Amino acid sequence: MNRYHARRSARARAATGFTSQPEPRTIGSFARGRQLVAGNYQFAGYLITDKKTDLWDLTPPSQEFKEELHGFRWLDDLAAVGDLPARKAAQNWVFEWIKRYGRGRGIGWTPDLTGRRLIRWINHALFILNGQDSAASGLYFQSLAQQTIFLSKRWKVASSGLPRFEALTGLIYAGLALSGMEEHVKPALKALARECREQIDDEGGIPTRNPEELLEVFTLLIWAAAALSEAGWVTQKDHLAAIERIAPTLRALRHSDGGLARFHGGGRGTEGWLDHALAASGVRSTREDGLSMGYARLKGGRTSVIVDASRPPQGADSVRAHASTLAFELTSGRRPLIVNCGSGISFGADWQRAGRATPSHSVLGLEGVSSSQLGKRRGGEQEVLVRTPKEVESKLTSNSNLISLEAGHDGYQASHGLIQGRRLELSADGRTLNGEDALLAPSKADKRRFDAALNAVKLQGIPFTIRFHLHPDVDASLDLSGTAVSLALKSGEVWVFRHDGTTQLSLDNSIYMEKNRLKPRAAKQIVLTSRAIGYESRVHWTLAKAQDTPDSLRDLARDDIDIL
Repeated sequence: MNRYHARRSARARAATGFTSQPEPRTIGSFARGRQLVAGNYQFAGYLITDKKTDLWDLTPPSQEFKEELHGFRWLDDLAAVGDLPARKAAQNWVFEWIKRYGRGRGIGWTPDLTGRRLIRWINHALFILNGQDSAASGLYFQSLAQQTIFLSKRWKVASSGLPRFEALTGLIYAGLALSGMEEHVKPALKALARECREQIDDEGGIPTRNPEELLEVFTLLIWAAAALSEAGWVTQKDHLAAIERIAPTLRALRHSDGGLARFHGGGRGTEGWLDHALAASGVRSTREDGLSMGYARLKGGRTSVIVDASRPPQGADSVRAHASTLAFELTSGRRPLIVNCGSGISFGADWQRAGRATPSHSVLGLEGVSSSQLGKRRGGEQEVLVRTPKEVESKLTSNSNLISLEAGHDGYQASHGLIQGRRLELSADGRTLNGEDALLAPSKADKRRFDAALNAVKLQGIPFTIRFHLHPDVDASLDLSGTAVSLALKSGEVWVFRHDGTTQLSLDNSIYMEKNRLKPRAAKQIVLTSRAIGYESRVHWTLAKAQDTPDSLRDLARDDIDIL
């Protein structure tokens, strides 16, 4: 049906030009733009180096690679370069797309990709049309009109959430900007307002609980509101209210270095993207207490700790969700210290599956068991979380000396009769994080399940590990005869990890997955290993700055995040 409507919309009357044009707000990468001009095509975790082959003649190694090509987000990168070679590349690739795929061919005719593409084509119209003749301009506006008509017919079939927000924002952009397309604005505005009511909850969160996806939705809403204002239209109340709800939630999900917490398939976000979006929103409010989209934030001094303290996403919303309940990340100043391994979606199915498991997160886990289980829904192709904790409880308290979180979940209750608990206490100056992890069998039924699980391993105890994954830039070494770990950051700070001696400590290999890299980065992890023998097992540990580490540092150097 997408292709049918794409072919049918090719007969639409062409737009003759722009009635208004939104100010370009997309942020591209100069480094990535230069790489594209040089013939280095990096998309979806793959790199193809071929200076002689046209972009559309490449053999895409994955479906995600194809989608990134047809979404045209790379136009932002070429526009960031802005010189003649970058402009020529952009023009050649845009008009070649029209020639090859403009009449409904290819995978690019889905509502979300079409919306994403329309936003970029309209944003960078001057960049694309510079030096072109009237015939080329006519083809360009004909294609824009065709894609707008297609979106007006097909936005409803876009999946709820980010794909539908992309489709509707693209339709609003085109309706406002193109002559003869104004009729599509009002229906799109009403639909966008309805999506804001239904998809953005009272806490400013979304069902997938993916922080980076929330930032993308937030950005689209800001772009749409700005475009409407510039064109003299009134933005719907539900649209503006959603922006006001999301802004304080994103502030709560931001680490002290400006990056987002990496949970449920989301990454840190492009450098500066979050700050730019928050500034553009004009919303200054913050969330003073309680959870934000199910996450708890502990902040002291220059240290931020963000904890997944709520039930995982359910059903179709858990396609990219992780078994990360009670996992945390810690950032000191501008340097991440404790992290999760991240989403492996750009490195293939095996890495994605591994990244979703509990051992890939900084949390306690039973050996061979994740707190949430992966499986396929009936009739579905993608893996979702099929068995998750039913109850996740948390309590945040604070005073002048510290902020603390007490949380627990029942993800291991059905299989082992165990409730997992975690207590974290961050000092007000941010120099010390005290932690306690526990496994408890509180009721008689739980004790019977635990006894059965214990008998299954011949009374040897239920093995469990507590993992603390380290950022690749952390220099870690065992200290004090193997009873502590020294952690040196590139800023010059030194942290020391200690435990109560009830577990075996080791420093093992780990990985760190970033979507702008071609392969996972090597890293280290602190691992505490023990066995649960009784109905109550508790492990105490501390993570504290060394005495000679100052409270403030001049840490301005940043690594190149665009390294291929």
